[in-house]
Amino acid sequence: MEKRMNLLSLTWPIFIENVLFMLLGFIDIFVLSRYNDIAASAVSAANQVISICNLVFSIISGATAILISQSLGAQKRQTASMIAALSLVFSSIIGIVISALIALFHRPLLAALGAQGQILEYGCEYLLIVGGFIFTQAILNSVTAILRSHGYTKTSMYVTAIMNILNAVLDTAFVLGLFGLPSLGVRGVAIATTLARVAGICILCFLLFKGVESPSIFALLKPFPKQEAKKILLVGIPSAFETINYNVAQLVVTSIIFHFLSDNDFIAKTYFSNIVIFFYIFSNSIAQAAQILVGYHIGNGDTDSADRVCMHSLKVSLLIAMSISIGALFVRRYLMMVFTTDPVIVQIGASLFFIDLFVELGRTFNIVVINGLRGAGDTVFPSVVAVFSMWLVATLGAFILAVPMGLGLPGIWIAFAADECLRGLLMQLRWKSGKWKTKSLYHKAA
Repeated sequence: MEKRMNLLSLTWPIFIENVLFMLLGFIDIFVLSRYNDIAASAVSAANQVISICNLVFSIISGATAILISQSLGAQKRQTASMIAALSLVFSSIIGIVISALIALFHRPLLAALGAQGQILEYGCEYLLIVGGFIFTQAILNSVTAILRSHGYTKTSMYVTAIMNILNAVLDTAFVLGLFGLPSLGVRGVAIATTLARVAGICILCFLLFKGVESPSIFALLKPFPKQEAKKILLVGIPSAFETINYNVAQLVVTSIIFHFLSDNDFIAKTYFSNIVIFFYIFSNSIAQAAQILVGYHIGNGDTDSADRVCMHSLKVSLLIAMSISIGALFVRRYLMMVFTTDPVIVQIGASLFFIDLFVELGRTFNIVVINGLRGAGDTVFPSVVAVFSMWLVATLGAFILAVPMGLGLPGIWIAFAADECLRGLLMQLRWKSGKWKTKSLYHKAA
């Protein structure tokens, strides 16, 4: 296993998988943008609810990745299998409960977000189908976390590629009415997304139990391992809370746009947000690989190697993220025109690219260093900082700059930049303090 565990060998499959995963959503929006701008924006709004659900699932999958990495580093193989079994059971239960809740309350959820008229109707159509089957994503997250923690990053990459191809073909067929099929619009995108996930979960579970774990791992849950279950919650809840907090804050900002800005502002935000995902996808991939390695080194008692991995990952991520962001400035109008030729929407989106340089600078520190802290088991500090900064700086700041000060969408992005840079500075100071070195959950036997 250690031969597989190096930053490059872990990062490149994770990067390709992340690109493909992002393309799942990108393709949905792109195909719908050819169908109807309002429909594309409605799916984007509905996906914010889906994102919150996925972040609830990350309580389990995030803890799974950290605990399995540390237990493997500490050479506790059976413990790693026990955590895998717990993860799959917890994810299935939570996923089914959330699927049922969305199926029952999809309309009130979108209405509370501020969606009205056609956006509400399109959003409900999408959320009912995708949300009703969201339990498949919960299980996918856990299986992927287990495979990655064992170093099998290529496996989930290949399966995500299959999901992407299937989703793209079905999207195009269902939305545009190809191959003699009726044009289903938003409903077609929802069906395509759901079928792709079902196919992915079937393939990944087969590969997991064929080559990494045995179905007999569930026998390790008798008697029920209360201590390991407690660790999953103690690690997973703070780890997920920072990201959940971010997405809830984004929902509030979306509501601000719905209530105080124009439809063109919301459409521009939808398209711009889909573009900038590709600015930080490199950093996200490197950070996920770094988290696995930091956890492994912490379990092995090698804090110096953990420090080197995190700081090297940060330097590489900064170089890549800033190079892409600066390059995008020169083609910003063309990037917006991938989605729309409406000159008003293009101009609104193009005005955000310079401000976003500072967003990406802070975001890179946050993505990489927070993942390093999580890998070490230091999960509470990022969550505490998130509560303060995301609500007072990002959300409240977004409202003040956009509405009373009249800066509109650029004002919102200025608030985002201030939040990311403040948190990035605090995360770096936390890492340099070395307090994460005392947070290990498993220790290698002497």
